Amino acid sequence: MQRILSFLIVVGMTCFLCASAQAKMTLKFGHVAPPFHGQSKGVEAFADYVAEQTDGEIEVKTFPFGQLGSERSMAEQVQSGTLEIASITTAVMQNYVPQTAIMDLPFVFPDRETAYAVVDDKEWQEKIFSYLPDRGFIGIGWTENEFRDINNTQRPVKKPEDLEGMKIRVMNSPVYMDTFKQVGASPVGIPFPELYNALQQGVIDAQENPLLTSILIKATEVAKHVTNTDHILTECMIIVSPSVWDRLSDKQKKIFREAADVCIRTNREVNRELHKSLPKIGISIEEYCQENDVELIQLTDEQRQAFAEAMQPVWEKYREIVGPDLFDFFMAKIEEHSN
Repeated sequence: MQRILSFLIVVGMTCFLCASAQAKMTLKFGHVAPPFHGQSKGVEAFADYVAEQTDGEIEVKTFPFGQLGSERSMAEQVQSGTLEIASITTAVMQNYVPQTAIMDLPFVFPDRETAYAVVDDKEWQEKIFSYLPDRGFIGIGWTENEFRDINNTQRPVKKPEDLEGMKIRVMNSPVYMDTFKQVGASPVGIPFPELYNALQQGVIDAQENPLLTSILIKATEVAKHVTNTDHILTECMIIVSPSVWDRLSDKQKKIFREAADVCIRTNREVNRELHKSLPKIGISIEEYCQENDVELIQLTDEQRQAFAEAMQPVWEKYREIVGPDLFDFFMAKIEEHSN
């Protein structure tokens, strides 16, 4: 009898341990930002929040700097269920979900405050994320790189006509290509790692990236004209594989969405600090430009408006691509939050 009882206890403990092991979920979260960047710190904050709020039942392991592949590769991994979570720019996401191109419309946000208010608007999030499930993604929130600026070797850029004839490297995305074609530039999709050499050797005249990025990749060493155009805010969707999402309880799904809010707040806070003190340099962006003879142009409200007016044909084109309902809803949100 005692042997039987001992056997049952052993079996029971084994089942308990197996059940506990199965209960803990380990998920991978991939993105392409470097470890010091606000986007990376935001993802880490996401992982910490999930672990804390689930009492360790769910562990999120983060993989920065493209360790799990390019953004396109990671998006397809999420679709297939081989990667659980990723943060992918809307410039890449629009290849799978055309409606997400609306986030990359040029000069659509009048200022940073309005942009953030729209991105954080829960009605807007519900609307734009509703297009994702049919394509194999669940959207729960955002990370971001930064507003993009123009960096060139030729001349100061203060008006749309100043870009005419320039060969400019852009992200290989239709809306980016259309944006610079509209002002008479010649956009090309050179891979990011080749950007510095392309500028140095005169293969291209210009490139567009957040100024923080341009400084860190040393593009400003060879292209001394910088304009804070803030033409597109590089937003990245936090996407979850549907096979993982379906395994989560309602409480866990709520925790994931809260973690996404923590992520974007951390992301923005760190990026603000990086602007004040550049990594490994320790001075602000403005001080760096002064010390390195980089011409930094801030557009006036009137100059920004001139760029926005020049982009009207691009807006009209993408109104048809994303659908009038989504386009008009988006513009109404911008109007609502800019008042």
